[in-house]
Amino acid sequence: MAPGIRSEENGIRVVITGKGGVGKTTLAALLSHLFAKEGKHVLAIDGDPQQNLAATLGIPKSKAEGIAPVSECYDYLREKTGAGADASPGGFFTLNPDVSDVVDRFSVPAGNNIRILVMGSVKEAGGGCLCPEYSLLSAILSHMRVLSDEVVILDTPAGLEHFGRAVAEGFTCAVVVTDRSYNAISVARKSAALAHQLGIENVVLAINRAEGETSSSNACGKEGGIPEFSQTIVIPFEPDVSLTDPEITPLVNTNSDFIKSVETLVAAISGRCESWSPPVR
Repeated sequence: MAPGIRSEENGIRVVITGKGGVGKTTLAALLSHLFAKEGKHVLAIDGDPQQNLAATLGIPKSKAEGIAPVSECYDYLREKTGAGADASPGGFFTLNPDVSDVVDRFSVPAGNNIRILVMGSVKEAGGGCLCPEYSLLSAILSHMRVLSDEVVILDTPAGLEHFGRAVAEGFTCAVVVTDRSYNAISVARKSAALAHQLGIENVVLAINRAEGETSSSNACGKEGGIPEFSQTIVIPFEPDVSLTDPEITPLVNTNSDFIKSVETLVAAISGRCESWSPPVR
């Protein structure tokens, strides 16, 4: 993955969002592997404070737990922003740091054609947007070069905070993951609206762990279809996901309806299809 100042080179930058517990990290890992199978060079970015993406991608848990989040590398934070762990609140720091070397310095291999970068999170309560950690993480996402054979996949925290801080600005696609619960669908609608406000045109709805669905149009039950989304992919429930937890690599090369649906999600992100639903049983 070539780091540097962002340029429009027809690469793919996708943000995965939605309510907590709907399967965002699992889908982020599967998408990483499936794009890599297509020959793309994938940078998977773990922006979730739980930091489970590395293990889900297949990195052994002992090694995954040893990956240092960029936001906690205080020497790098001081080098790039002028602030560190011991900086006094309200001090001066650089709002637009040069982070062109971050991929080379902090990403680690996570499979063929896949690297992972663990971002970490902003820990200071009430810190809002104006803190060195946020400036660093925002700069990483905003100034990342993506070439035509490259894909950046950002796994985000639950909810809408990352959109509220405009971290996803500049991404080419938003995958909003939901299940059929009222709360998840409510978050999905709000996420879609915010994605459009940030200029993301391709906003895909992924209805995960669907049971008994026969079409994408009625998959949200009484809520009906969600017009904020350009495409809808219905992903059937797959019990083997919990059996292989935490990693999903044993599922990637299967021919199940579950993997077929995620392959169609890859095509939807790439603009190659309209929708997919599991076959009627």
